[in-house]
Amino acid sequence: MTKHITNYRQPRIVVIGGGTGLPVILKSLHKLNADITAVVTVADDGGSSGIIRDYVNVVPPGDIRNVLAALSNLPQLYLDIFQYRFNSNDSFLAGHAIGNLIIAALSEMKSGIFDAVQELSTMMKIDGHVYPASNDPLILNAHFSDGSDIAGEAEITGAGKQIERVWVTSALGQKKPHAVKEVINAIMTADIVVLGPGSLFTSILPNLMIENVGTAVKQTKAQVVYVCNIMTQKGETEHFTDAEHVRVLNQHLGANFVNTVLVNTQPVPDNYMDHQKYDEYLVQVQHDFHGLRELSCRVISDDFLKLRDHGVFHDGDKVAHELLHLASQPSEVIK
Repeated sequence: MTKHITNYRQPRIVVIGGGTGLPVILKSLHKLNADITAVVTVADDGGSSGIIRDYVNVVPPGDIRNVLAALSNLPQLYLDIFQYRFNSNDSFLAGHAIGNLIIAALSEMKSGIFDAVQELSTMMKIDGHVYPASNDPLILNAHFSDGSDIAGEAEITGAGKQIERVWVTSALGQKKPHAVKEVINAIMTADIVVLGPGSLFTSILPNLMIENVGTAVKQTKAQVVYVCNIMTQKGETEHFTDAEHVRVLNQHLGANFVNTVLVNTQPVPDNYMDHQKYDEYLVQVQHDFHGLRELSCRVISDDFLKLRDHGVFHDGDKVAHELLHLASQPSEVIK
């Protein structure tokens, strides 16, 4: 009997972003054995990451830590230790996650975050690749509708103003922010580039505002998919429709580069969400399918909603299955 040998390979998926939404999708893609590269923002200046950045001149490690844990094959006990955050009454280490301290230490040992994360990826038995968007810490800057400018992620989201545009500068002086060649190569050779889910102005756009990253996302032959947020965010996307999210992305890069948008159409039950616990989220994003089509986007709408702990999340498994399906399609079908 003749055996038929196929040259099947898993589609190459590059996911760009940061924040709490990114690991949810990565965990589900990991379960599907996808060929994953995560490009993670390095412009965070809040929480444990911000404190470490203030005292140690390294890229803030929090988002990178969560992505490493999502793609790791270590036993759960080891991951629990890596993710452990000291209690607030431990004054010296209050609020710090052990993984953040490990990443900061390796960054000093390896003279940079990129090599540190590659070393840690081996130690943690990572499937795929985790790439910091830049080897240097970046500062997020914003221009507001009232004409004012503010620097720093926490300051921007806490300003209570409408953001018009954002950009990044190096925390190391006049050096121009750039991504290492591995990041650019991953984007250019991908089958699909995924943006989000995550905060539009503070998790997704900081990556795209690194000039060679933005250029690569516009020039890649891969289809570019945006996973639209389910809820609007205080200080960022108040009153935004799904089309306005995409419009902001396109305006920042000066081109209609988003090919496909994943939109949740399942309503969030009234009074389900705990707005004290999840105080940054406001109301459900409204749909503007006509506006999305005017932006040359294909829209995939479905029930992508996951309700958990009185919070609203994407159903990682449903999104991952949809992304894997899209990644298996020829790019010329979309672009």
